[in-house]
Amino acid sequence: MRSNIGLWWLLLIFFIFIDVVYVGWNILANPELDWYNAIDWTGSVALLFGGFMSAMIGFYISRVSKATGGVLPEDSLTADIDDGDPEMGEFSPWSWWPLVLAGSVAFGAIGLAVGSWMIPIGLGIFAVAIVGWVFEYYRGNFAR
Repeated sequence: MRSNIGLWWLLLIFFIFIDVVYVGWNILANPELDWYNAIDWTGSVALLFGGFMSAMIGFYISRVSKATGGVLPEDSLTADIDDGDPEMGEFSPWSWWPLVLAGSVAFGAIGLAVGSWMIPIGLGIFAVAIVGWVFEYYRGNFAR
């Protein structure tokens, strides 16, 4: 957990540093403009908000680490594999529905750029894929 916290705070420092470099570079690249007109506000604000997001996640992880008061098995050098939580959730490695779902979203997103006639087709495939993914344990070999 400590390494994750350190990485998020390091990412905050990186984003702030790159934001300062980006703003300075824009000012130096456009000497004919006033300094406030030479700044590319879109990129500089996006980098600043990326730093804020990193700070928010780093702060949250550090508070959770302090509240739990323990060291995760991943952070301990003497931990075994079975020291971690054995229940990781229920996954279907044989399922094709997530691939169909991602394809339908990609088809709909391409429809935004190419033609609006593709969006209803993508939504239809999305509806079929989400129903198939939700109900895949109710039919076939894996029915309960």
